[in-house]
Amino acid sequence: MSDPRLRTLKIKTGVVKRLTKEKITYEKEATQQQERVEKYKKEGKDQHDIKKQEEVLQESLMMVPDCQRRLVKAYEELKNILDSEQDLKETETYIEAEKIIAEAKIQLPKEITNLA
Repeated sequence: MSDPRLRTLKIKTGVVKRLTKEKITYEKEATQQQERVEKYKKEGKDQHDIKKQEEVLQESLMMVPDCQRRLVKAYEELKNILDSEQDLKETETYIEAEKIIAEAKIQLPKEITNLA
């Protein structure tokens, strides 16, 4: 791995992989929190407890767009590297990057995936 392009590719691939995972986690967390709030309301829990859970829900919901924005940026950077470094196509690092970018594409907003 003496080629610095491979190192850059590996780092960018790791960033996209991490952000994809992070986005999925925040979405799951928000869904679970929403269910918890609904459960608290059905059970007639204390208003203070419900309010606190709703605050936690709002924090989770705020993280999703931020994570989405960072993922889009990282995805585009990795895609540009893949497009410009076609001579690395046979390397294991490049193949892994293609796999990760395909997985990440699923998590992108629809308007972005139409462009990609």
